[in-house]
Amino acid sequence: DTCTRACGFCAVKTGRPTWFDDDEPRRVAEAVAALGLEHVVVTSVARDDLPDGGSRVFAETITRMRAASPGMGIEVLIPDFDGADERLRTVMDARPDILNHNLETVRRLQKPVRKRARWDRSLYVLRRAREMAGEIGFAVHTKSSLMVGLGENRSELTEAFEALRAVDVDV
Repeated sequence: DTCTRACGFCAVKTGRPTWFDDDEPRRVAEAVAALGLEHVVVTSVARDDLPDGGSRVFAETITRMRAASPGMGIEVLIPDFDGADERLRTVMDARPDILNHNLETVRRLQKPVRKRARWDRSLYVLRRAREMAGEIGFAVHTKSSLMVGLGENRSELTEAFEALRAVDVDV
């Protein structure tokens, strides 16, 4: 119920979380297996308070879900991990089918909408995810999303789509 970021579009309270559930990956994998899902999307609040930004939890959740539900599609919607390659590598080494990181909005609106995130850093994360997938020999799809209706214009949306395409985002 607490996130370390203060995104303008989110209703989750901002602060330093006072807890960490090391057993969460096991519980998520068991719940997903019990539901018999064909595809799952795993996301979380940003955990900038953790030394690894929460990357290990994403990786362990992917690994446990693969073991509990072979053949199920796994998508992770990750924070930017402050642009740290080693954090992203932790997630990529777990081999999600889809690595999703949202650009959220156009360049001009980044600061008011995503106070601690950065346009260039988000594009870097998406580009590096693609590169890392090639390095480990695993074909991952990359994905991003934008919200509209925040005051952006058509040319700004085109700029965002072109920027995502330039870093080889699939979806």
